[in-house]
Amino acid sequence: MLEALAAGLAALSAAEVVSVLLALTYLLLAVRRSRWCWVAGGLSCAILVYLSAQRHLPMQALLNLYYVAVSVYGFWHWSREAADAAGAVTTLPVRWHVTACAGIVLASVACAHYLARETQAAWPYLDSLTTWASLYATWLVARVKLENWVYWVVIDVALVWLFGAQKLYFIALLNLVNAGVAVFGFAAWLKSYRLRHAAQPA
Repeated sequence: MLEALAAGLAALSAAEVVSVLLALTYLLLAVRRSRWCWVAGGLSCAILVYLSAQRHLPMQALLNLYYVAVSVYGFWHWSREAADAAGAVTTLPVRWHVTACAGIVLASVACAHYLARETQAAWPYLDSLTTWASLYATWLVARVKLENWVYWVVIDVALVWLFGAQKLYFIALLNLVNAGVAVFGFAAWLKSYRLRHAAQPA
C-alpha cells in the first residue's frame, strides 16, 4: 500500500497537485465559513474539468462543472451576508432529509442500473450513491446548513473504501483526510449554531 501511495504521488502532474492543494484550502476555509473557500473550490474543480476532459471522463467533467457552478452560487450567497461571515448556520427539518435521501437513493439506483448494463463500472451502485449524495451535500454547504458535514463524513468514508478497493490509495488517503476535516467542520459549525441560538432572546 505504501509503495502504491508513493507511486501515486510520483505520478501526479502539476495541475493535479494545484487542484489537490486548492481542494484542501477550500475545506479549511469552509470550516471557517470564509466565502473565499468557493474561489479555491471553484478553481480546483475547473482544473478537474480540464483534466477529466483530457482523459476522456465526460461524467467526471460534468460533475466538476456542476461544482464550479455551485461555487459561483456559494460565493454570491455567502457574500450577501458579509457582515455575518457567510450568514448564520442553520438546519433543515428531518422530513427534508428523509425526502432528499429517498431521492438520492432512487437516482442512484437508476444510474447504477444503466452503468451496470452499459459500462464496465466496477462499483456502479456505490459510485452512483456517492456522486448523487455529493451533489446534495455541496448544495447544503452553499446554503450554510449544518448537516452538510454529516453527509460528507459518510460520503468520504465510503469513498475511502471505494478507492481503496480499486487500489487508488492516494485518492483514498485524500478522502480519509477529508472525512477528518468534515468531523472538525461539523464541530465548528455546531458551536457557531449553538452560540447564535443561545444569544437569541427567549
